[in-house]
Amino acid sequence: MHSIDNPNAPDAKTTIAEIKRWVDEFSTERDWGKFHLPKNLAMSIAIEAAEIMEHFQWLEPDATLSLEQRQQIGEEIADVLSYVLRLASVMGIDLASTLEAKMVKNAQKYPV
Repeated sequence: MHSIDNPNAPDAKTTIAEIKRWVDEFSTERDWGKFHLPKNLAMSIAIEAAEIMEHFQWLEPDATLSLEQRQQIGEEIADVLSYVLRLASVMGIDLASTLEAKMVKNAQKYPV
């Protein structure tokens, strides 16, 4: 069973506000706010996303990933997510309402 199907998995119980707080506290404890300008965070998102792509660069479409590869990709996804959360926090963007509004736009643009 995937974690998305498991009501006891952390993804099913943890709020966006909680994980934003984790990232913000981590940054604050290290006094990284002076480096976390929107431009720098946006660049960091792109860099980390490229690191995800690197894992797939030369794989055949039907290749099976090892547990170690999946864990490494998961860490890169976590890096992207942490920068997205930090950028949203720095810019005062509410992710849930912004994503909801964007999904409404997407539904209009790409009807079923």
